[in-house]
Amino acid sequence: MKWFLSIIICAFTYNFAQAQSYSLDHYLELAKSNSPLLKDLHNQIASNEIDSLRLKAGYKPQVNLNSGGLYAPLVNGYGYSEAITNNHTLNGLLGVNQSLASKNNINAQLLAITLQSLSLTNASKISEQDLKKAVTTQYITAYGDLQQYKFSQQVVDLLTNEEGILKKLTRSNVYHQGDYLTFLVTLKQQELALTQARLVYKNDYATLNYLAGVADTTIRELDEPLLKKLTPPDASTSIYFQQYKLDSLKIINSKQLIDYSYKPKINVFADGGYNSDFMGQAYKNFGVSAGFGFVLPIYDGGQRKMQYKKLSLQEETRENYKAFFDVQYHQQIAQYNQQISENETLIAQIKDQTKYTESLIKVDTQLLQTGDLKIADLILAINNYLSIKNLMTQTVISRLQLINQLNYWTK
Repeated sequence: MKWFLSIIICAFTYNFAQAQSYSLDHYLELAKSNSPLLKDLHNQIASNEIDSLRLKAGYKPQVNLNSGGLYAPLVNGYGYSEAITNNHTLNGLLGVNQSLASKNNINAQLLAITLQSLSLTNASKISEQDLKKAVTTQYITAYGDLQQYKFSQQVVDLLTNEEGILKKLTRSNVYHQGDYLTFLVTLKQQELALTQARLVYKNDYATLNYLAGVADTTIRELDEPLLKKLTPPDASTSIYFQQYKLDSLKIINSKQLIDYSYKPKINVFADGGYNSDFMGQAYKNFGVSAGFGFVLPIYDGGQRKMQYKKLSLQEETRENYKAFFDVQYHQQIAQYNQQISENETLIAQIKDQTKYTESLIKVDTQLLQTGDLKIADLILAINNYLSIKNLMTQTVISRLQLINQLNYWTK
């Protein structure tokens, strides 16, 4: 069993050694390039740019070629009234239509499209931060699993080596058979823990690939995530507050568009071509025409005030959300900084405790070789060592996760 376990451990270690290790930046780039949401938002921004060009084109002269013909026969005096149908007509006209709007009106409509594009750009930045946070969280989790596996492997190697020594001493009657079996049970438990640690890492690594949009079942070793605690920017420049500013500008722009919708509207048109009913000299029915249209809104039942009221309610809602989020924003940042500081203090304490447990393991190992150690004391020392190392791994991973949470707000 001992040699079989060694083969498994060596094989898995060999796989890690041969496989290319990947960094956090590698997965972040993959996730960003594979994200359909980010691609969708970028396409929507490009579509808005086209809408802006279409709006400008709509205020240029619109030229159309129109043609039509009609024949309404009269049979023995039966048929449509010639006064209405002219019996037979033919026209072919080239028309030009021009809508006259003020430059400020056009600019207000263009601004509405620009604000929508800015909102999409800001949403894209937030979505990118969300994706970065999710991938980083999973990367840290998988990295913690890997560290747990490596530690379990070290413990199994240590116990396997001690088991060989203890077996010889048991055969020499230095230790009792019960002592050997008690130690062997501890070894088997750690072998199971090693197998479990491998499965946990494999599953969390697969989840990491899933989040990054990678179809790869190969188990690779992850590099240490080099996360530095960043300082969040002032709220006024944060992308999470930018949307509130854009919403405010949208409300102002909406009021402008409402005002312009109540301005007079003028449209001029002209056409030229052939238009005849063939009732006279048809060859003379070539000509031109021109005209204009004018609309001045006078009364709409008070709809304008109603629209203003709706916009006022939207502004009030925006202010409420902004004020509430401002409190949450600063509270979260303060909480994360406090928790990170506490974790760093705990890590320093754990490091001191680790030195003592490692020293105790070394002393117990030496005493075991001379038969001057109780197996129960050795097992207790190993369990203490396991506990302190597990606590160290959990605290380090917790600190990295907290830094990831804090850095989410630093854009």
